[in-house]
Amino acid sequence: MSELKRGYLFGIVAYCLWGFFPLYIRMLRPAGAVEILAHRVVWSVAFVALVLTVVRRWPFLREVARRPGKLAGISLASALIAINWGMYIFGVNTERVVETALGYFIGPLVMVLLGVVVLRERLNAAQWTAVGIGTAAVAVLTIDYGRLPYIALTLAGSFGAYSLVKKRLALPAAEGLFVESAVLGMPALAYLAWLTVHGDSTFGHGGGHTALLVLAGAATATPLLLFAGAANRIPMTGIGILQYIAPILQLGCGVLIFHEPMPPARLAGFALVWLALIVFTVDGLRTSRRRAAERDREPVLAA
Repeated sequence: MSELKRGYLFGIVAYCLWGFFPLYIRMLRPAGAVEILAHRVVWSVAFVALVLTVVRRWPFLREVARRPGKLAGISLASALIAINWGMYIFGVNTERVVETALGYFIGPLVMVLLGVVVLRERLNAAQWTAVGIGTAAVAVLTIDYGRLPYIALTLAGSFGAYSLVKKRLALPAAEGLFVESAVLGMPALAYLAWLTVHGDSTFGHGGGHTALLVLAGAATATPLLLFAGAANRIPMTGIGILQYIAPILQLGCGVLIFHEPMPPARLAGFALVWLALIVFTVDGLRTSRRRAAERDREPVLAA
């Protein structure tokens, strides 16, 4: 198998795992959202520590520890991913899987806006059109829900900001996840200890439930590591297309498995989001092809 095909395989598996993740979260009941988040953090640290031991990548962490600026950036990334994880778990466990799917559908549009606001990037006409359609979609969904779709917006905003911070940090996948989880590890352990002291912990109440909580670390880290393998092997346009697998599957879980409502107005809002994404994706593919053609036309200088 070629490296390109292996990359696409890694990416498809990663996004499918993320797409079906609501099913796993539901199996963690009766644990609450914060308890699930704490276990997810603690067992992610343990699982990735095992991975780093196997691949012998611990020396990298000493380099990070000597750079206070990078540690500050990692702390910010940790806070953002904790918000993202916590809101996602809350959405799934409060019967709003469809809204969590919406968050990941509008994520690329939020990333574009963050690029304009934070990085001072300029948008072309197609990108502005996509953002405008996406804004109209949020307005329609706000009317349908009777409130702002805050779960979706928080998921999109927190992951978009997290992605920007991660891009600037440029950390390898396993090492980055370990350090981010480790920053959250002590507060997570303290919360779990508090739950245990007050008799509110669900950990240990049944072997199956306890095993699922422990496996939350592997369930969190595995798709991230697969995604890193995909990102290193396939072009960004490929990643851009594959990223829609997860919210499509999440939407399917919400509507077909959990039987969440999809009234006509909500469907219209989603249709506008999909239209915006089509405009955005088509423009991205055209831009990528144009740049590739320009590179092909560049003269090759003799050595």
